[in-house]
Amino acid sequence: MKRAQLLKHLRANGCELLREGAKHSWWWHPISRRRTAVPRHREVDNQLADKICKDLGIDTDG
Repeated sequence: MKRAQLLKHLRANGCELLREGAKHSWWWHPISRRRTAVPRHREVDNQLADKICKDLGIDTDG
């Protein structure tokens, strides 16, 4: 999955960028109050994208 597609999915589900780290962006979901790191690669493995969505407590369809 392209990183841009994943970020679009996160935003569509109410997630917000928390801060930028050295090699990752930290995203959080205000409703579930959960956060996770999203790597800054052009491609994000589908299993990793599913884990990111699960960590944030959002739907994995995207």
